[in-house]
Amino acid sequence: MYRLLESIRVENGKMCYREAHERRMNDSRKALFGLKEPLCLSDTLLPQQLPYGTYKCRIIYSDNIHTVEVQPYVIRSVRSLQLAECNDIDYSHKYENRGLFEQLSTTKKADEIIIVKHGLLTDTTYSNIVFYDGKKWITPSSFLLNGTQRQRLLQTGRIVSAEIRPTDMKHFRYAKLINAMLDLENSPTIVL
Repeated sequence: MYRLLESIRVENGKMCYREAHERRMNDSRKALFGLKEPLCLSDTLLPQQLPYGTYKCRIIYSDNIHTVEVQPYVIRSVRSLQLAECNDIDYSHKYENRGLFEQLSTTKKADEIIIVKHGLLTDTTYSNIVFYDGKKWITPSSFLLNGTQRQRLLQTGRIVSAEIRPTDMKHFRYAKLINAMLDLENSPTIVL
């Protein structure tokens, strides 16, 4: 049985965007295991005396929740990006096994890689990505995982989706990594 992973931002003792994470977890459980009974997330999963601040709640689950870990969140320092081609990657669900991402990372000479699949930019090893062209933020339409932050930013119109090829990168000024822990405001800007 596959084990899955869900990472949730916790601010001052409260899970952020809990409903979006529940929806993804339950959609994955239904698609992979045929389960229809939903898992319900609650702040009771968190330690009772969680200090003020930002934390990462890491949930490992399959047919039920196996483990819940909560740790202080520190933003990774990413100043450089490189492309890495991988045509056989499938990350349509957020699997606990991240071996292929780790393998791709062993060859990197930059802080982080952007995975290219069938000639199109997708995601990094731990986030979706957005590029700034001087007017708008654009995310690849050929994502590996349709992240909760990506979905929210698309729904609110703060970013747009487009097909992006490696040759298109010369048209962008900046990039930002986005995921449940990183939104447009707190994600560091990477100069391209």
